[in-house]
Amino acid sequence: MPDPWESLHTTALLGTDRRPLPAADPAVPATGAVDRGDPATALLELAALETVRRRAGGLPRAATVPIDPPAPADGRPELPAPAARRLSLLLGTRPGGSSAVLANVAELLPQWLGTARARGFRPPAALVPSLLDAARARSELRPDAVVLAGPLGRWLAARNPDWRFVLRTTGDIPTPGEVPTTGDVPTTGEVPTTGGASAPGTPAPRPADGDHHLWHEGLFAERVTHLTALRRTDPAAGLALLQSTWPTERAEDRLLFLDALQEGLSAADEPFLEAALGDRSKNVRATAAELLSTLPGSALARRMAERARAAVRLSDRGTHLLVTPPAECDAAMQRDGIAPKSPTGRGERAWWFGEVIAAAPLSAWSEATGLTPDQLLALRVGDSLDETDGSWSDDLREAWARAAVRQQDAGWARALLGPAPAPAPQQRRARAPRPSGAPAKLLAVLPAEERAAWTAAFIEVHGLGEAFQLLGACATPWTPPLSTAVVAALARAAASGAYPWSHSGVLGMTERALAPETAAAVEELAAQSTPATAWAETFARLAGTLRFREAMLAELAA
Repeated sequence: MPDPWESLHTTALLGTDRRPLPAADPAVPATGAVDRGDPATALLELAALETVRRRAGGLPRAATVPIDPPAPADGRPELPAPAARRLSLLLGTRPGGSSAVLANVAELLPQWLGTARARGFRPPAALVPSLLDAARARSELRPDAVVLAGPLGRWLAARNPDWRFVLRTTGDIPTPGEVPTTGDVPTTGEVPTTGGASAPGTPAPRPADGDHHLWHEGLFAERVTHLTALRRTDPAAGLALLQSTWPTERAEDRLLFLDALQEGLSAADEPFLEAALGDRSKNVRATAAELLSTLPGSALARRMAERARAAVRLSDRGTHLLVTPPAECDAAMQRDGIAPKSPTGRGERAWWFGEVIAAAPLSAWSEATGLTPDQLLALRVGDSLDETDGSWSDDLREAWARAAVRQQDAGWARALLGPAPAPAPQQRRARAPRPSGAPAKLLAVLPAEERAAWTAAFIEVHGLGEAFQLLGACATPWTPPLSTAVVAALARAAASGAYPWSHSGVLGMTERALAPETAAAVEELAAQSTPATAWAETFARLAGTLRFREAMLAELAA
């Protein structure tokens, strides 16, 4: 006897106009009561009856073992209950706060995540999906969110394609059962140099596939993540892994893989990078040259130092720096990453000159002249044919600034920035020239406390008009002196009649970066402002946000 379900299934596939409905089944009296006037409707009713009949005769099945293993255990302590409620609010999973008294609380999420990560907490499992959804929408959250989600986050990401970014994000994911040390975020120490390197294309021992399956099978972003993470723990192994597939990689992929070598970069990488100077891609060659220029003892650094000394020399009387820019960009210069054509529209000789100076070790100048950075910057700059011509001064200072940022040389960055600005009554000498290059980038080379102090002095003299990028270079939350300087500058701006939106960029930063201890001062400004004015509302919202952050950080300090 044919299976009734199969008969119905076949009729549905072929259509009721090509295959008649199954006859009524005497064993199932209800099938005879179906109205067969409309074959399509009758087919659906018969299918419903058959479904009920089949289910009614079903027997309970034996319990089966889940196919997937459960998520690994996470030994970190769970968030305190108040902090968990705060996270739910920041993620938007529960209501709270008002736009009338708070700034955009979603902008406080990065600070919350960074602090919670530093404290070594794990979120409640129920909030991990929302946390991953937030990180999916905002890439700047991913490093902290992935670490905070921990083993459960990775377990979920392996089962939900929407969260695949977790597998492509570099981070120190706690291993099952590991309890990270609470406290401040640890700084990365110097990675010891191990092993050597061979040139691109030279066969290298292939790492075990079981250890590096993501490198051989993963998506490009996953491979970059894997290489970066490996370079942080074992630079030599990371280099060997890159060498194992280097000849077969695409040019655009080689470029980003090469960029990952910044992690743990050392003299052991020089042979590989030196050979990469002959790569068929000009972008790869330029990146290899830039990496080599950050290694003061590299052969490229020595070649650039020789070119730089030929381009700039101390006059016989020691009162000038005489400039003789390169006359041509020869093949050797091109191999060392200098493009023969200026991409900036500057004159070619000025372009070559700037590239040579920026790539030369800054230590070479003191070695050649016996002068400190401050003394060198105080000298007049002239053309080798005309000592009174200062047309090369800006080019030289700008190139030195680039070198200071590239080589992370705090001494040169400090000299190029000049002393912190001082109010006119306290100035005992002419104001130093404005910093060369990008002051914010030079500031980023200095220690955090010094950055904050320099920026606070700048704001006291110049106000907030030019301080946006400088404030962005300062560590958050800002130090109390810097926070006090910013609040005082805001008070001056309000008193001058300026509108709050003329400082909207800085105000957006204050919500996230002002020290919460300044809340009382901001509340006082709100009380002193004319009610219902733009500044009164701005100060009230800022004060409310500072109180919110104060409570948020206190909850995470439990």
